[in-house]
Amino acid sequence: MALEASEMKKIVAEAAVDRYVKDGMNVGLGTGSTAYFAIKRIGELVAKGFNLTCVATSVQSEELAKECGIKVVDLDEVDHLDITIDGADEVDPSMQLIKGLGGALLREKIVAAATVSEIIICDGSKLVDKLGVKTHLPVEVLKFGHLHTKYALERQGCKAVLRMKDGKPFVTDGGNYIYDCKFEAIEKPFFLETRLDVIPGVVENGLFLNTAYDVLVCRPDGTVMSMADEAANKKE
Repeated sequence: MALEASEMKKIVAEAAVDRYVKDGMNVGLGTGSTAYFAIKRIGELVAKGFNLTCVATSVQSEELAKECGIKVVDLDEVDHLDITIDGADEVDPSMQLIKGLGGALLREKIVAAATVSEIIICDGSKLVDKLGVKTHLPVEVLKFGHLHTKYALERQGCKAVLRMKDGKPFVTDGGNYIYDCKFEAIEKPFFLETRLDVIPGVVENGLFLNTAYDVLVCRPDGTVMSMADEAANKKE
């Protein structure tokens, strides 16, 4: 019998923590429903005596971590992060990612850039042949002149929709807006990233390219697959 989505999230999150988190590490804490279970597991390790220094990718994750007894510091208080465990909204066969449906893409990308090994956790529903086929691409923009930024985004071949919450524009932890950009498919993600980054008003985009060290995927039967291991086996 196939597991429920929440069960798969818990299984893969705990597998990632058990496989990659070691005593004494600096650890990045992701944001979202799957990262939630990773933070809870890390809290269990801390309760057992692990000395971990953690950096959160969102206010939400920071609050949860503190509730779990985890030491949370500002990113600038550490020179690097050994590992970050985070979710993804889409993963292609070469472990390129779309992230940001949880609204924390800016801090997630800053944390990822400071991380030696970025570990992504998800279930099989997030795997796609090409990025953008299932979900939209979040792009964080400044409030100032955001409609002009929207028009520039749409010139890249997408439909850009301002993200709303409770009848008002959603505001990120950084005080910005997010446009959810729907493409038919993102054929050239590296090219698109460069095009988005030069648009005035764009703060960051949800393409996480050449970021993941490994992607752990929970199958419906509860087994966990490592995409990095699968790729290494194919090369042998």
